[in-house]
Amino acid sequence: MNPAAIIATEAVAKDYHLGPHTVHALRGVTVDIEPGEFVAVMGPSGSGKSTFMNLLGCLDTPTSGRYFLDGRDVAGLNRDELAQMRNAKIGFVFQQFNLLPRTSALENVELPLLYSSLPVRDRRRRARERLVSVGLADREHHHPSQLSGGQQQRVAIARSLVNDPAVILADEPTGNLDTRTSVEILALLQRLNRDGLTIVLVTHEPDIATYASRILVFRDGRLLSDEPREAPQDAAAALAALPADEEAVA
Repeated sequence: MNPAAIIATEAVAKDYHLGPHTVHALRGVTVDIEPGEFVAVMGPSGSGKSTFMNLLGCLDTPTSGRYFLDGRDVAGLNRDELAQMRNAKIGFVFQQFNLLPRTSALENVELPLLYSSLPVRDRRRRARERLVSVGLADREHHHPSQLSGGQQQRVAIARSLVNDPAVILADEPTGNLDTRTSVEILALLQRLNRDGLTIVLVTHEPDIATYASRILVFRDGRLLSDEPREAPQDAAAALAALPADEEAVA
């Protein structure tokens, strides 16, 4: 294992048993991701990329192999220990936003802190700070239905940041957004990455992957390629080049 890695998998495999059949979702994947990297994970349906992300997010455990998150061997943890690790180390951003519809933006961001020992005042303060960091200081009392898709995703990103995670796992975070809003979200993720946050982003869109500094491609449960990118596309520059009325679907 690379001692500098924030994420390290060693020959990780994952099998699922469907009746008499065994599905080899991952086949001996070894990957090191160092702190501060922005990694895109790509591959067709059934390639193993979603299984890989579930393992990285401590939502599942490997059938064989080892997974180290921030230096700790995750493979042998029980369900409660996985939940604690997940809440402390991982921030999640999903395609569907996963916000509670009858809850304000501020309360949605505060949700992960409800399991902490922080006093209510400190929870509220930290949630408000995270909303400020994603540019939504004036939307804290709005409900999801009162926010645009891009604003809802910003709330979701603020929520992912509220526990000061080591890694953000973003699963198709621009999948439900138009082109301009997608690039705005990518610009936000790039800014967070420049501030030192490690980001792993799943996407099936090659143009979205160009904003990452490294691209992992999966196929048939194996890591097909692992390529660094010398000059990732700059989302802020791309945003400035888009026409104001850009409405094409990303």
